[in-house]
Amino acid sequence: MVLDEFPRQLARTRRFSLGVPRAVTISPDGGRVLFLRTSGGEDPVSRLWLLDLAAEDTAEDTAEDTAERPLADPTASWNVGSGEVPEAERIRRERMRELSSGIVAYSADEACTTVAFALDGRLWALPVPAHNQPAPWPVPRLVPTAGPVTDPQIDPTGRRVAYVTDGALHVVDLGTDVDQLLAAPEHEEVVYGLPEHVAAESMYRYRGFWWAPDGRQLLAARVDNEPVLQWWIADPANPEAKPRAIRYPAAGTANADVSLHVLRLDGSRTELDWDRKAFEYVTAASWDAHGPLLTVQSRDHRTALILAADPTTGATRLLHEDRDPAYVALTYGAPLRTEAGRLAHASDRGDSRRLLIDGAPVTPDGLQVRELSAADGETVYFIGSQEPTEEHLWRYHPEQGLLRLSDAPGVHSGTAAGGTVVRFARTEAGDTITATRRGEAKPHPIASLAAEPVLKPRISWLTVGPRELRAALLLPSWYEPGTRLPVLMSPYGGPAVQLVMRTHSSAFGEDQWFAEHGFAVLVVDGRGTPGRGPAWDKTVYGDALSAPVEDQADALKAVAEQFPDLDLSKVGIRGWSFGGALAAMAVIRRPEVFHAAVSGAAPHDQRLYDTYWRERSLGHPDENPDGYDRSSTITQAGQLTRPLLLIHGVADDNVVVAHTLRMSSALLAAGRPHQVLPLSGATHTPTDENTVSQLLRHQLNFLTDALAITPPAGTQAR
Repeated sequence: MVLDEFPRQLARTRRFSLGVPRAVTISPDGGRVLFLRTSGGEDPVSRLWLLDLAAEDTAEDTAEDTAERPLADPTASWNVGSGEVPEAERIRRERMRELSSGIVAYSADEACTTVAFALDGRLWALPVPAHNQPAPWPVPRLVPTAGPVTDPQIDPTGRRVAYVTDGALHVVDLGTDVDQLLAAPEHEEVVYGLPEHVAAESMYRYRGFWWAPDGRQLLAARVDNEPVLQWWIADPANPEAKPRAIRYPAAGTANADVSLHVLRLDGSRTELDWDRKAFEYVTAASWDAHGPLLTVQSRDHRTALILAADPTTGATRLLHEDRDPAYVALTYGAPLRTEAGRLAHASDRGDSRRLLIDGAPVTPDGLQVRELSAADGETVYFIGSQEPTEEHLWRYHPEQGLLRLSDAPGVHSGTAAGGTVVRFARTEAGDTITATRRGEAKPHPIASLAAEPVLKPRISWLTVGPRELRAALLLPSWYEPGTRLPVLMSPYGGPAVQLVMRTHSSAFGEDQWFAEHGFAVLVVDGRGTPGRGPAWDKTVYGDALSAPVEDQADALKAVAEQFPDLDLSKVGIRGWSFGGALAAMAVIRRPEVFHAAVSGAAPHDQRLYDTYWRERSLGHPDENPDGYDRSSTITQAGQLTRPLLLIHGVADDNVVVAHTLRMSSALLAAGRPHQVLPLSGATHTPTDENTVSQLLRHQLNFLTDALAITPPAGTQAR
């Protein structure tokens, strides 16, 4: 039956992410599109694909002439032998929430004629077939390296590949296979070419080195982790395994010492010069035709500088400065420069996050810039929101002005090069991916092979209360007016994620599964969630949980006035990560509203979370101790009067399991009954099929017991 099948399907499809095209690269002439995709909705092995748009233009209209073909398939015979994913690569994938295996990342040269990728720690290079090149196509070639490979990047000329192994940055020549050591760590806590923890986890900077256009020099980060606290991640279920050491900068403690260096193939190097004591965070870096470009930020988050650098002298020059009394927010993909060198980035102006070109705002009030996608010539592509439940793809050109490229309600994104635009549309109907060349009206489809969910969400989109909170209400398919329904709140509620978006997300599938078991499920995005502008974002500055808890309670009351069948005497709340802390705080502070909670992977002790993410919203713990106490469930554990289930993966290195263990200890010391479910071997994002599927059933059983609910006949969780 569907209800039995859905949890397994959710796990097997990695939350329906398998089979969806991603990681798109467009050739400079706009004629070819590279991308990654698994071969089906339950196939975890990611492959490299090529869409030859020029071939589509000349192909006959037959199935055999399709221009979308696999370029590198790890299950093919060329992938002989086996390697092992190095620890640094495993960490990189965890930071990026990578859920597939196989070719999970690749790098293409500027002309898109050669690609490089890592597979189980080994380096492969592959020529990209020319337009209409007949089969057989070339197969990947194994390139010898000095050790297991992490994050290989081919240079723009296609001659060399740089990679990291054992903390050292190497370059291998694809013509001669000669391997050159560019930078070796001076001691065991130094790494060249990889981001530090907070950069990858909280700044979304996943890279640690960047090639120059000439392919003869690189900009590389040197990360010295020695000042950072050393923690140990153990696996209690396997006592024979050694604990894993990690460097984790908890709030108020020292960060890694990060510097940037120009490394040249002749062995010389130059360090970039800025006030690293005042601006210790490197939030973004790149190297384009106009030279190195970087963004640095102060420890208190209130000042950010965009700098241009001279690669010869290391001198830096200020291009733009942002200041904010709370914090300067980062925008993914920013800054970037156009072909003519115009600087594009996003800054808060009034109550809007606006696109700035050379310091001048070019987007209107009310359009919130979410991400910068690409610069194609002088055209800048970006993602923006006007209605918080939608994101759309926009473009700006200095002569043509501003244009929205997507129409249907949903979440739209894309990228562009050579006049070709690849668009991703995620709507309630599903995913659609297309490539459109300059001058062509008809788009070229890129197939999504994602599995069709066996359970379809039934969503009522709502705007409720004086703060116009966006909400989604999911009712059982068998519901009829007059049927009283217990309520399950299902928020995230934090600054990193919106849930109330007009898509067919896997989260809504989970919510509908709970609904089919007898709940009215209510999802609410309150203050502090993205998409509503700087003032909305920063409402929670200094106190991370008070306003979100209030918004959940207010939304519940407002929705119940519209839907009188909601039984407010039986209200549960469940959440993960920030949502887990929100759920726990809700039953602690508002037990008259919320009667049971499931708190998964939650940062219960705000002083135990990382410097960048936590100090952004709460400041330094020495300067705002009361804010940390108000935002930590542990300090208020003694007030718990309702059933609470705590869940945590013991291998989590983002929100470490110590959060839940300390919360449980505080509850026990206060004499407050509760339950704890440890997930052996699980990280912050569990992927094991049994864990993911049974976790849903365990939460359901807990909630039905805690709220004294009898599930409808035939829906009991098994």
